[in-house]
Amino acid sequence: MSDYTMQTGSPFTGRELEKLKAFLREEDLDYDEHITYTVELVDDDGAIIASGSCEGNVLKCIAVSPDYQGQNLLAPVMSALFQHLADEGIFHYFGFTKPKNKAVFTHMGLYPVAETDHILLLENKKDGFARYVDALHEETAAKMASGKENTDGNGIGAIVANCNPFTLGHRYLVEQAASSCRWLHVFVLSAEQGWISAQDRFNMVKAGTQDLPNVILHVTSDYLISPVVFPTYFIKDKDNAFTMNCMLDIEIFRGHIAKALGITRRFVGTEPASAVTNAYNVCLKSELPPHGIDVTELERLEKDGTVVSASTVRHLIQTEGLESAAFLLPKTSYEYLKCVK
Repeated sequence: MSDYTMQTGSPFTGRELEKLKAFLREEDLDYDEHITYTVELVDDDGAIIASGSCEGNVLKCIAVSPDYQGQNLLAPVMSALFQHLADEGIFHYFGFTKPKNKAVFTHMGLYPVAETDHILLLENKKDGFARYVDALHEETAAKMASGKENTDGNGIGAIVANCNPFTLGHRYLVEQAASSCRWLHVFVLSAEQGWISAQDRFNMVKAGTQDLPNVILHVTSDYLISPVVFPTYFIKDKDNAFTMNCMLDIEIFRGHIAKALGITRRFVGTEPASAVTNAYNVCLKSELPPHGIDVTELERLEKDGTVVSASTVRHLIQTEGLESAAFLLPKTSYEYLKCVK
């Protein structure tokens, strides 16, 4: 094994950051600007020979110089990253990479969750995803025991939404979907985003849908993730990176979650103001029906000439105060936000 010195950055800046970026470029990787911590091994001349980074509970930008491959340099990098995550109280973490790297990362103690032609998602818990699906089954059974099936509905539906915050538009989408399905699963994204916490968002959805007896609520945990936040540092074809990430998210949904819960319908709202989300809807409409899942796209609700969107609500709250956004919110969300503001 080569002699080396280990260096860490939280994250690196200045000249050290530029050295790291140059090293990653040589390995056909881009530096991910959201990185929060990096471990690198340098030789006696100060040249980087291996590195690995993370952002929260996601491992990123892991590479070993071709001149040093086969010398087990990945092991100390990964061990240092795992120790850092443990020190931060993070014991469940993930990695995204190219499928050709599966053997390397599984040897390091990571387990595949889902895979497409271009992207592989791994986690450090062998039964992590299975436990998540088991929890979905338990939540579903509990709701079916206490709720009421819509006998006039057709099939089992699903909505995946951020609800940041839960608006009248979200309420309209859930209500319309629930009225046409026997049961409707609503998945609230778990990623922390901005001043409204994931728990607060879930609580608002729960309060705003409690009168709908066939709605079953779930958190997405770390498995259903908006394609916007998927890393693209290892994807060379940047023009198609978003579509590739969409395909991974869709594979997780259709190949695992929909299959486990018997979901046959997916509901989305139109996205006139978001090209990114609109592109994701296009992917859903293209990829889900061939696998037996119909996609229904509902027109966005308008209120007093304003298209109801969470981004509009956030803007109004942050610039003019909560009262200015009240006409776009269910009473339950308005009352909840009065307490968290």
